Amino acid sequence: MKKLILTLIAALGILNGAHAAGGDTIAWDKAPKNTNDLAALQNGAKLFVNYCLNCHSAAFMRYNRLTDIGLSEQQIKDNLLFGSAKVGDTMKAAIDPKQAAEWFGANPPDLTLVARSRSGHGGTGADYLYTYLRTYYRDPGKATGWNNLAFPNVGMPHVLWELQGEREPQYETRKVHGHDTQVLTGWKQITPGTMTPLQYDQAMGDLVGYLQWMAEPAQNTRVRVGVWVLLFLGLFTVIAWRLNASFWKDIK
Repeated sequence: MKKLILTLIAALGILNGAHAAGGDTIAWDKAPKNTNDLAALQNGAKLFVNYCLNCHSAAFMRYNRLTDIGLSEQQIKDNLLFGSAKVGDTMKAAIDPKQAAEWFGANPPDLTLVARSRSGHGGTGADYLYTYLRTYYRDPGKATGWNNLAFPNVGMPHVLWELQGEREPQYETRKVHGHDTQVLTGWKQITPGTMTPLQYDQAMGDLVGYLQWMAEPAQNTRVRVGVWVLLFLGLFTVIAWRLNASFWKDIK
């Protein structure tokens, strides 16, 4: 019972955090649509395995499913598998769950469906993730040394900071509904990363595109088949209409 209560409390905390990320802080940026770009998906898969899979699992995705985005099994083995993992295994985090709970206060969530589960009134789940990954800033008051504008008081550190460098949000005071409000106007680069700001944004677009694809690998096929089904139904409707007219034309 105690474990159940703690689980419920943690879930409420996550929901409250998601609500805070849903527009009480900043507007979500529109994520690029990369789910049909195989090169972008492959780069996103590489970023996911190298930076996300250390702590987060994707327990409903198998490595060999990456063949759907143009990778061969040999490429998967050579570039995306570490340790004793096999190409047919599911994507499990390298971190020990008990250690993760001690370090971060909770076990990092599974990311298989995160691109679908994080949608809200601020936009799609992809929009949230794209904004979240690009709005980290240094905060000495936090245990990890980092905070996030899209998810205030987030427990996750900025694992991609070497790519992005350190940035500082810039604000200006504006009148909103008769009250002085601090409005985000941009970012100041404090220390450079290994990527330029444009390169980092493109990389995060690739990573988010991969997370979108991973949440529903068959989505592109579903859309493609759906278009053909609608075309067939449209053609069949015209044929049925003309047959009906021909059948009843001599009957009064």
